[in-house]
Amino acid sequence: MRLPHTAHTARPWRIHELTRDFRLEDVWAFRTPGAGPDDFPAMLAALREAGGPERQSAPVRFLFALRWKLGALFGWDRPTNGVGTRVRSLRERLPADLRKAPDTPGSGGDPFTPVYELDDERASELANTTVHTVMHLGWAPTDRGEYELRMAALVKPNGLLGRAYMAAIAPFRRFVVYPALTRQWEAAWRDRPRPADGLRPGNR
Repeated sequence: MRLPHTAHTARPWRIHELTRDFRLEDVWAFRTPGAGPDDFPAMLAALREAGGPERQSAPVRFLFALRWKLGALFGWDRPTNGVGTRVRSLRERLPADLRKAPDTPGSGGDPFTPVYELDDERASELANTTVHTVMHLGWAPTDRGEYELRMAALVKPNGLLGRAYMAAIAPFRRFVVYPALTRQWEAAWRDRPRPADGLRPGNR
């Protein structure tokens, strides 16, 4: 479910101090029924278990394959255009306390590089010829008395090419990729293993 930008900007997350020069592109919510304030690590574990784009629907896999083909054709994804080469990593901006935070990897096939991970938020980044983007995952209370996962996409387009690219992919991102991601991630929470209470995946 798409949310207003204030659903991200109003939260006291640490990412704000690192991305003042980025533009907030999208904010999306993923329902996690029964989740409490301490369940963010469990959600991240469920996402890693669910896998990356390779487990998505056929339309989403097609869009990702097309994107990588175009990237190979035009050289968008060359190592010289990535994090640490064309752009400096956000990890260089981290204050001392965040430098000590773990930077565990994402799900399988995830092209993003971890920046930091805390008890209620995680940030990762990706850069190429078109854009430097940050994917932020945050754990937030809802008006239902539960907690939910929120994803924010923050971007810094690379000139005219980057702005044109972001405009071109906006409809696909919002009407194909994010809805498919919602189904995958909400299912990951619903079907996660819970060995502590003896439940098997899919039993809740």
